[in-house]
Amino acid sequence: MTIEYIRYVLKDHDPAAFISAYTEACKHLAASPECLGYDLAQCDDDPNTFVLRIRWISVEAHIEGFRRGPNFPPFLAAIRQFVPMIAEMRHYNPTDLAWTR
Repeated sequence: MTIEYIRYVLKDHDPAAFISAYTEACKHLAASPECLGYDLAQCDDDPNTFVLRIRWISVEAHIEGFRRGPNFPPFLAAIRQFVPMIAEMRHYNPTDLAWTR
């Protein structure tokens, strides 16, 4: 599994519009067999900053499967206006150090 983190810093857009766009876009993530899950967090200190975490089977599944598959075009269409606000987008490998209550 790989985890993709995408950090957005909104400049001229309403956070509610961003969440609404991702509500639609994430329907296409959920429909993708390459996607294992996702969550979106809004910064308490700066409500215009968001981090989207997407869990993929692998980097290859994300790039070769999802981005070349039928779910990517409608996903991108839903969030296209926010793409220029991406401050960081990277893939990470999880470590064994984790805990959840």
